[in-house]
Amino acid sequence: MGDWELFCVGQSDSFERTVTAADIDAFARVSGDSNPIHLDEAYAAKTRFGRRIAHGMLAASYVSSLLSSRLPGPGSIYLSQTLKFTKPVFIGDTLNVAATISAYRPTRGIVTLETTVTNQRGETVLHGEAVCLAGEAAVAQPASGGAAESIAAPTVARSGAAAG
Repeated sequence: MGDWELFCVGQSDSFERTVTAADIDAFARVSGDSNPIHLDEAYAAKTRFGRRIAHGMLAASYVSSLLSSRLPGPGSIYLSQTLKFTKPVFIGDTLNVAATISAYRPTRGIVTLETTVTNQRGETVLHGEAVCLAGEAAVAQPASGGAAESIAAPTVARSGAAAG
């Protein structure tokens, strides 16, 4: 096999998702995070936000969804993720969840991505950097036990939106 890359710097993907009260309630049940700012409208009305806000980690979980299902894709494993929460997410916000490859180590199958979540007003609500081990399909395993190489694939940038 040649030194062909499955991924390339600048390659990106994204999707959109509208946050609902049901999403927030379900996330609270699953995570155990029952902070009243997320669940109690009367409590939230008295805060600086004036209404319920989504869990920051709910928005971060959308990044996980993008990485595991689209780029780098199925079978990928998180190695690390930095997160900076910059704006609140409210019920009814439509989020654009995006990732762009900033580095790729094909012999190790390690992909570094800049991750960004923006709301319908174009405001960044979350950004960070993810490092993932690409799924096993992304790195060819030689039969002779030698070093792994990436498999041949087009290096066309992917982008698109899908309702989630």
